[in-house]
Amino acid sequence: MELINHLRRQFAYDEWANREVLAAAQASPDTSRALQLLAHILSAERLWFQRLAQQPQSTPVWPDFGVDQCSTQITELGRLWREYLGQLSPARLSAKISYKNSKGEPWTSTVVDVLTHVVMHSAYHRGQIASHMRAAGQTPASTDFIHAVRQGCVE
Repeated sequence: MELINHLRRQFAYDEWANREVLAAAQASPDTSRALQLLAHILSAERLWFQRLAQQPQSTPVWPDFGVDQCSTQITELGRLWREYLGQLSPARLSAKISYKNSKGEPWTSTVVDVLTHVVMHSAYHRGQIASHMRAAGQTPASTDFIHAVRQGCVE
């Protein structure tokens, strides 16, 4: 059960960090690249959720979401992940799922590896957003995990 609680914290952090990135992008004059990457983060999270739930893919990997669509996706995904993790059993973590990647190649992964990937993939692209914003003279969101914990955004 300890690992499941750890994953819940990671996904709470992920939702918070995505909201912080969206807020920073909204406050910047040129949000196109930041929104493009954030939309990819959110679409990939939905895709992985759908793979875990054995549902068909509902959005492209690189969608064209605006601010409002990103905000809606963050809210919906936060709810979906909380519900999923709330019913997840320790035994299910080691279960394997089979799926096809975006190239159509078949793969099999454990649930815990997929969940870990989702959080790490999102953090990777949030780092790209921060680099892009800094290079453009903008101020990116501070999305460090420890920052979220210190602010009480992650219990």
